[in-house]
Amino acid sequence: MPLVDLPEEEAMAAVVARIDGWVARELAPDGTFGLVAAERQDVTDRTASHRWYLRFKGDEKDFITVWLTLRQRTLQHEAQFMPAPEENVAAVLEYLMRRNTELYGMAFCLGTEDAVYLVGKVPASQVDDDELDRIAGSSILYVDDHFPTAMTLGHPSVYRRRPHR
Repeated sequence: MPLVDLPEEEAMAAVVARIDGWVARELAPDGTFGLVAAERQDVTDRTASHRWYLRFKGDEKDFITVWLTLRQRTLQHEAQFMPAPEENVAAVLEYLMRRNTELYGMAFCLGTEDAVYLVGKVPASQVDDDELDRIAGSSILYVDDHFPTAMTLGHPSVYRRRPHR
């Protein structure tokens, strides 16, 4: 039965079960995306029902943390991309805004303390393994692809690109 045909409480429970199942499969040794840690929290402030913290192994960045937040009708996802740029702020923001046109279902934005995040959301009714694969894969790809340039621009005195392994 499609989620939209279920009572709200049952539909939310089904989405939680889908995400938990996907997380369990990805934590297995043969997981696709290099998920190394995951934690689920129940949210008690009425802004959402559940939140997952997912930690993936990255290439350019050691670890990529993705937060999934299940709200009444949407699943929001965000990855911390980089700290606030300390130098060349306009160049960093211009670079990221131009990259936004290339991203599918996500965008770079400023968050608290001007840190940069990669964010998106999808209807909760569309959450399935394929959509979770897209969110995880895109988050990892976009961070690994754009992190070196953004960090080189925004933190040139402390960031040096790693040699490829």
